[in-house]
Amino acid sequence: MGKQESNTRNVIRVLPWKTQDGKECLLQSDDAGGVLSRLADDMEAAQLSIGTKVLSHAHELLSNPRATEPEMRYLTRQLVECLGDALRVAESRGGRLGVGGAEDDQDDSGEGPELPAEAFG
Repeated sequence: MGKQESNTRNVIRVLPWKTQDGKECLLQSDDAGGVLSRLADDMEAAQLSIGTKVLSHAHELLSNPRATEPEMRYLTRQLVECLGDALRVAESRGGRLGVGGAEDDQDDSGEGPELPAEAFG
């Protein structure tokens, strides 16, 4: 009898948190439904939800002509953190789908990827 094929594949996943010294945390597993993978899925969902709320707050604050400089600085720090989280989630999900990272999309001209006209409707 032949070897039975598994529906799972061994992937390395970028987790949605970093080590104390700022390095990426990686998970190598062939169990996409494992405890750590589910925890990471929940954390990614929470990070994206927080990002949505911060973006909404940013729209409100930017439309307020009386917003102070300290408020804007605080908002900027929050937006930077949320953008970093969202990019980490995108990288992780793209890696699991077999899609390259942002640096793979850039050609030598530095202009980024070219899309066919059909991509714009």
